[in-house]
Amino acid sequence: MRRSLVPFVALALVVVGCSNTSGSATPTSDSTSASISVVDTTDPAVRIEALNCDPLDEAACLLPWPNDAFTVPDASTPTGRRVAISADSTPKNTSGTSIDVTDQNRADGFSPGSAVLAFVPNLSIEKSAIAPSTDIGSSLDPAAPIVLLDTTSNSRVPYWAELDAQAPEGKQVLMIRPAIAFGEGHHIVVGLRNLKDADGNAIAPSTSFTAALEGTPEPPERAADFTAIFDALDANGVPRDELYLAWDFTVASTESLSSRALTMHTAAYGALGDAAPTFTVTSQSDNGNIRTIDGTYEVPNFLSGDGSPGSTLLLDDTGTPKQSTTQPMYVAPFRCLFPLNGNMPTIIYGHGLLGDLGQVDGLSFAADMGLAGVCGTDEIGMSTSDLPNLATILGDLSHFPEQADRMVQGLLNQQFLGRLLNHPKGFASSPAFQTTDGTPLLAVDKTVFVGNSQGGILGGAISAVSTEWSNVVLGVPGMDYSLLLTRSSDWPQFQAIFDKAYTDPIDRVLALQLIQMLWDRGENAGYAQHLTANPYPGFEAKKVLMVQAFGDHQVANVSTEMLARTVGATIHEPSLAPGRSLDVEPHWGIEALDHANPTNGVVVLWDFGTPPPPTVNLPPTEPEYGDDPHGAGSREPLVLTQALTFLLTGQVNDVCNGGPCQSNVLKG
Repeated sequence: MRRSLVPFVALALVVVGCSNTSGSATPTSDSTSASISVVDTTDPAVRIEALNCDPLDEAACLLPWPNDAFTVPDASTPTGRRVAISADSTPKNTSGTSIDVTDQNRADGFSPGSAVLAFVPNLSIEKSAIAPSTDIGSSLDPAAPIVLLDTTSNSRVPYWAELDAQAPEGKQVLMIRPAIAFGEGHHIVVGLRNLKDADGNAIAPSTSFTAALEGTPEPPERAADFTAIFDALDANGVPRDELYLAWDFTVASTESLSSRALTMHTAAYGALGDAAPTFTVTSQSDNGNIRTIDGTYEVPNFLSGDGSPGSTLLLDDTGTPKQSTTQPMYVAPFRCLFPLNGNMPTIIYGHGLLGDLGQVDGLSFAADMGLAGVCGTDEIGMSTSDLPNLATILGDLSHFPEQADRMVQGLLNQQFLGRLLNHPKGFASSPAFQTTDGTPLLAVDKTVFVGNSQGGILGGAISAVSTEWSNVVLGVPGMDYSLLLTRSSDWPQFQAIFDKAYTDPIDRVLALQLIQMLWDRGENAGYAQHLTANPYPGFEAKKVLMVQAFGDHQVANVSTEMLARTVGATIHEPSLAPGRSLDVEPHWGIEALDHANPTNGVVVLWDFGTPPPPTVNLPPTEPEYGDDPHGAGSREPLVLTQALTFLLTGQVNDVCNGGPCQSNVLKG
């Protein structure tokens, strides 16, 4: 759902102008208790191991990216590495402030959704025959000019690649996007070979990489690393004499990505025991068949202060979250709507972009029809209350933990709302949630989850760490905000602030990759590999229905499909009528759904008549790309029927009668 954000953006531009002066596939481990502490990157001994800048790519200090040159060995972490990005090597804003990467340096690897970046002068994607977003399958061709080799699984990772379409010529970084998340804790080798310019001429490797090929890299200590890289590529059909550039990186482990959320869950539920959270009803009103109840509830607070925007997680010396001792409870708001006939299952709702719990009113039809109650809370970190603080964050990304950390607390807030619905001494015990004869309006322990748009991007993370529900519907979802942003029609209004603060196009791409390492902790990118399979210890795999809108203007189809591949989803076929997709093989890598034997993850693509989206990192805009179908599913009765049936029964009905799912609601 789109919200009107213009007033907040106008405010943010003023703030930036005036105050911008502040100085994966298969996890390798099921353990989630490890703590990741900070590396002191000012220590000269560490700097020998972790480069300040990699001379392989002189276009920007942190290229190529991601890169084990910016890590150090550490036997105490699950991956054996630890990120150690230098404090003065990150992009600077117009005030000269480098992005503070203290929190990124707590990780033991890079984001599982990382864009693989390099600057290749005069590169032609077409002449080099590099796989575009419309032909992902060609990325696995034996002679493909780009190879992403997962040495942990000894397999190649599918991808698509593009030049940054938002940058001017001469500043267009090569962005290689994994079509499925890199495996948590895995080691990846990147090889670029036989690259050509627009005239079809071969592009020669840099002096620095030529030296590495000859066994004399800078610094010399890297020689053994390059030998291992070249040997791995050669064993997989990529001889070193074809290479333009090669490097390696490590993907963050399960522990590094999710231990904060899981530690907080364990501590909070341990303190709660066999009880319900404390709650207060502040108002209730009946309108026809629906009762609306508003109130607050308490959740253990792991944030500084009272947890309001601008706060960050409280961490002990090992980087582990700890509950506040001064304000130990976070007071979260809730809103619920229930039919008055009683004993209804409940849908917990994850709201849209920078919205709030009031968007739960959009599901009032479920209550009005007597099918289910609905409840919601703010998805803090990305809620309406966070909007004013976005000015500070977008102007200086050193402040990004103020967003990411609140998102992690928000995951826990959603769980405690689920406990209030599932526990007999929770909401069911309150007269506000009862009929006149004392019958609870809600059925205890019958809670499910729906997240739309932003709620779909966060909803997989919320559900992967939930012990409160099993069935999940994610409407127009995706993963990896750094992939989503520049392809979203919502981004330009925020981009006006971001681009004013970070003026170099390459720096902008790198900056988004740096904050993605923190964003992972609160969105699907950091949890998808444990959603429908490989659940965390003590959790169960969820059943998930994903509703995709063809040509979505706000959540790019490539992001939805990356999520589908990562969770091992199958897709309703035929997904589209012939000729609708620009792809060589639509939905490459996603198997067809067997309605008689559905997988835990299912995608249903709905075609509302919108043209196909851009094939590069540009947002689709009206009228060139037609009407935005992003919210059209909420107006299509068959979408609602299928979603409600799935939530209440776990069954995926074929509401499209064996054909592609099409709707005319945008034309009406």
